[in-house]
Amino acid sequence: MVNENAPAGTNPPKLLDQVRDKIRVKHYSIRTETQYIQWIKRFIFFHGKRHPRDLGAAEVEAFLSHLATEGNVSASTQNQALSALLFLYREVLGIVLPWMDTMVRAKKPQRLPVVLNRSEVALVLERMDGGYGLMARLLYGTGMRLMECCRLRVKDIDFGQREILIRDGKGAKDRVTMLPATLVQVLQQHLAKRRRLYEDDLAKGMAEVYLPDALALKYPGAPNEWAWQYVFPSGSYSVDPRSGRERRHHIDEKLLQRAMKRAVTASGIVKLATPHTLRHSFATHLLEGGYDIRTVQELLGHSDVSTTMIYTHVLNKGGRGVVSPLDR
Repeated sequence: MVNENAPAGTNPPKLLDQVRDKIRVKHYSIRTETQYIQWIKRFIFFHGKRHPRDLGAAEVEAFLSHLATEGNVSASTQNQALSALLFLYREVLGIVLPWMDTMVRAKKPQRLPVVLNRSEVALVLERMDGGYGLMARLLYGTGMRLMECCRLRVKDIDFGQREILIRDGKGAKDRVTMLPATLVQVLQQHLAKRRRLYEDDLAKGMAEVYLPDALALKYPGAPNEWAWQYVFPSGSYSVDPRSGRERRHHIDEKLLQRAMKRAVTASGIVKLATPHTLRHSFATHLLEGGYDIRTVQELLGHSDVSTTMIYTHVLNKGGRGVVSPLDR
């Protein structure tokens, strides 16, 4: 397919390159980019490498049905594939397909979250020390999501106000949560060690970190500043898949997931608890402690209180200030 607007003597960008460019213009995360590219490639290969322009409702429905019947994927995975195809047609190919608006998304099953009681949380946390132990305590003590903890920056911890600013959370929203008093000294000691690693990186010219939304262009010196460093860094340098620059990224979330799994197994707990279970436990224990569900909703960053309602049916129990369940 020839692009008539392309300069003479040049080849038009390939379809997947166009998808990547559009995703980056819209400032989608690298994870979203990876997933969308994967689903679009699978869609194209499923239909014998035919161009998506030549495909329609029947082909999209056949692909999504195949994922459900043959691939046995979950409803959320099937919906992710549909979102990728919607992005391809609307944003990249510029094709308005009314039939895609009427497609019914797979309904997610409503399941109650796994929650640990207070003694179970204590058993797990006792078996986690070092950086992983600190991260697990932050998840339970603040209600942060796993990736919000991994991406935490030095500048977003306010010891004076005892607050943590969570930037660009789910839905690209910022919010504030408490900094548990129990963790103040431990976190300060951790940052002292982190500062030494930063200074070593700085001496080697390797202190640069990733900054979102072209902030590095607006503030050229910021990527090398202490304030922008990740609180929980990777143990080695890696190459940024977008810029190609080698630098120290944040810790891989899989490492914390594995550490949590080991701790749960060692504690003898039979529940399928993950790092996200600590967030569920945070919310449940706050509500059990009498805090208003709207307050818990704000701390969790939920857009709709109905999402928070899954933790309990007890409403409006009051509470002026919020004390972290980790401090109880």
